[in-house]
Amino acid sequence: MKQRRILVVDDEPEIRRSLAGVLEDEGYRAETAESGEACLDALPGAGFELVLLDIWLPGIDGMEVLERIQAIPFAERPEVVVISGHGSIEAAVKATKLGAFDFLEKPLSIDKISVVVKNALAHRALELENSQLKQDTTGRHRIIGESVPMKALRQQLSLMAATNGRVLIYGESGTGKELVAHAIHALSQRAAEPFIEVNCAAIPEELIESELFGHIKGSFTSAHEDKIGKFQKADGGTLFLDEVGDMSLRTQAKVLRSLEEQRFEPVGGPGSVQVDVRVVAATNKNLEEEIEHGNFREDLFYRLNVIPFAVPPLRDRREDIPLLADFFLREFTTAYGRKPKELTPEAYRVLGEYHWPGNVRELKNLIERIVILNPQVRVDARHIPLAGTRKPQDRPLDRFGSLQEVREAAERDYILRKLEETAGNVTRTAELLGLERSNLYRKMKTLGIGPKE
Repeated sequence: MKQRRILVVDDEPEIRRSLAGVLEDEGYRAETAESGEACLDALPGAGFELVLLDIWLPGIDGMEVLERIQAIPFAERPEVVVISGHGSIEAAVKATKLGAFDFLEKPLSIDKISVVVKNALAHRALELENSQLKQDTTGRHRIIGESVPMKALRQQLSLMAATNGRVLIYGESGTGKELVAHAIHALSQRAAEPFIEVNCAAIPEELIESELFGHIKGSFTSAHEDKIGKFQKADGGTLFLDEVGDMSLRTQAKVLRSLEEQRFEPVGGPGSVQVDVRVVAATNKNLEEEIEHGNFREDLFYRLNVIPFAVPPLRDRREDIPLLADFFLREFTTAYGRKPKELTPEAYRVLGEYHWPGNVRELKNLIERIVILNPQVRVDARHIPLAGTRKPQDRPLDRFGSLQEVREAAERDYILRKLEETAGNVTRTAELLGLERSNLYRKMKTLGIGPKE
């Protein structure tokens, strides 16, 4: 097991030897420095995780050394515990403000040193882990695109993500509303706390209250045990209400109360639960039209619409299509262990001319299909199964590479026709198709169909 390195900085040789001995007995690798200058010289690239730093030093004093240590990049910066034989509340407060983990007075107790060192190293490890998680999350939910709409979107993200204001994200199905919600959370002060997602359209109406607020055992027929709701799971973090426009009016009323009071009652529960939750909602509907039709509460709309956020459809940012296609190619070739692939200029042209009714999700699904079904390193136009991209002399089925693709295309066309018959009413379309509404919604999502189509 790798020894954790600690630097002891003190101008008294006996204290340096004594502290180093205690630390080595505890299993650490201890080194010493007799001055602030020697400390600063020893730190770069040495991998010290902790510095025990005396305040009273010849030359550069301990407070100045502490300030300089705080300027070191986060990943390389050691934790600092300040020690002094002339302890005072003022010195302790100043050291803490400058970034010290703790302040110890001489004479030093071995037990106290052991506890403080252990806590300081644990704190540093946790801070590094949280930082790495935040970087991973930010990278995974990176907003890709250099078009004017996407640059504006990223600028808006940087301005509002760190606040606690509620956000309402507008955009067609498949544009990346969930991605934006994740990015908002990852860039916020709540990034280390939970991000909890609820798809309001995919949960049956009779279960959504239980899903959001939880329930008590026996509160309804299938409630065989207590359940914690999404609001409570998101306490301290972010709750993402996807497709909030599909929520029933009854549930909207309870959500409104919860937003106003940051408090809710589980289904069948005798009391209320207090939470601290930032709500980010998304919709592919025009909620102002839904309000006029009596389908959405106006007061809830104004509660959610504190910071409106519009995600453009892919057809309005066509210059981003090559960037997205290349990104998905790299992602899926790595995920499936395939050789790197590249798109030909003709393939880029075909992708750029397509209308993309399913937006970025449809492009992502297409690239995944190409990676799975085509062993070629160079992906040409003939490998891209998109409706409307074949030449007139091609036979209708030539654009498909497998029976599964034919089946998916047929299902997509049939569902689109039924949606057209019902003027986009998903509930009525589900009845015509003999499907549960939630099942139809999932199939539409898989096939890259937006409800507005």
